[in-house]
Amino acid sequence: METAPAAYPLNAVKVLRGRMIFNRIFALLYAFAIAALLYRHVQTLLRSTASPSFFIHFSMLVADVILAFMWSTAQSYRMRQVTRTEFLGNLEKAVIEEDFPAMDIFICTADPFKEPPMDVVNTALSVMAYDYPPEKISVYVSDDGGSELTLFAFMEAAKFAAHWLPFCRENGVVDRCPAVFFQSACNGRRHTSLDNSQDYLKMMYDNMKERVQHVCEIGMISEEYITDEEAHKIFEKYRTPNFTSQNHHTIIQVLLESASNKDTRGHSMPNLVYVSREKSKSFPHHFKGGALNTLIRVSGVMTNAPIILTLDCDMYSNDPRTPKRALCYFMDRSVRPHLGYIQFPQRFYGINEADIYGSEHKHVFQINTMGMDGFSGPNYYGTGSFFWRRTFFGGPSSFVHPEISELCPDYAITKPIKAPEILELAHKVTRCKYEDHNGWGYKSEIWIDIFIWDSNMDQWWRICILVTDLHVRDGIQYIATQKGQLFLVAYRLH
Repeated sequence: METAPAAYPLNAVKVLRGRMIFNRIFALLYAFAIAALLYRHVQTLLRSTASPSFFIHFSMLVADVILAFMWSTAQSYRMRQVTRTEFLGNLEKAVIEEDFPAMDIFICTADPFKEPPMDVVNTALSVMAYDYPPEKISVYVSDDGGSELTLFAFMEAAKFAAHWLPFCRENGVVDRCPAVFFQSACNGRRHTSLDNSQDYLKMMYDNMKERVQHVCEIGMISEEYITDEEAHKIFEKYRTPNFTSQNHHTIIQVLLESASNKDTRGHSMPNLVYVSREKSKSFPHHFKGGALNTLIRVSGVMTNAPIILTLDCDMYSNDPRTPKRALCYFMDRSVRPHLGYIQFPQRFYGINEADIYGSEHKHVFQINTMGMDGFSGPNYYGTGSFFWRRTFFGGPSSFVHPEISELCPDYAITKPIKAPEILELAHKVTRCKYEDHNGWGYKSEIWIDIFIWDSNMDQWWRICILVTDLHVRDGIQYIATQKGQLFLVAYRLH
């Protein structure tokens, strides 16, 4: 893969020196104030004679020591905050599109009733329509619920994509999530020059949405939607005895193949692959972490793109140039050798201006991440992250060899993704027993926890890039109240 010559800078880093100086002076003054407070607590404690008074002052001292410790550890995020800028014009001069690296995109879902299939479909369509060579994009949908409803939704989406992708490309559509685009048209942001084609696409989208929602309401795929023998064979896989969401065999379905499927204008379509890994109650599945590990292996034997983008199913892209912004770092010779991943932080919308509940989490996703970027880089949030595939196989100067050569990040795939031997190997690496007694789970993997991050990469890859000034991703969930708690979960990734 070619990198950009030094004559064309692709990105720039700006240290916020004014803010840095102010934060350091403030931290110094605040530290003196805390020291004075703790000194007073100690003096008062030593002069206490009565037991109740001693206990009260001792409790206050312990509480303030804990709070002081928490404050001091958070100051590192404010010592060197940075912002970043990408130069897309230079990228186009430095690297031609034919030399762009391929990209595998992972979308994870687990329950069609908690995560409506239409939301997942909108996520996939928004990234399939990226301003990027479509033959270099492969979208993998992990369905941990093993639901025929999700597969049906993506079979419908594959048909709609043949019309949606050229429409976005020819008309320079920015919001390439169909739901958002058509909603903006209903709210008055209508593209008058596109009335006819827009109305036709809106009708197609509404028909698709109606069909998907209907099967979700009845909980199964009725015979009226199974129009040919191939579709009948596909859905028969879900009707085997004892098939449940927690106990089922592997299902891999190639819905679109770039080499053979074309859109309505004759251009190649992105690869679209549905994956439901094998599950058994006898083996732990490790939830989302296990699903991502499986997708790394499946994509490795099918397309093996050097760049991986991970997304939650309720995210969608509202900037079609997002991959090119990521390339401004991946193709930079000065950054690439130690670059582990690019993390787009989350920002929230759909809340009141005052944010009285603190739902935007600015300290976590804005202030702290800018400071972390000034040092070794941010944590992995589980979504909106571009990875080097090489990152999952050791550090910059070391390499953990996978158990089979087909999983090596530099392995060249010469066969189409529908080739029988490719599909056979893909089924093999999705088995629930596959991770037993090998490096997966110990040396090569993604760990997903409460605050999602990659422990192995944090150990070796020190330079991680955080883009903070770009609106590139939106997420939609729901607002609900239960037992006195308010959950505000509509969010935006920048």
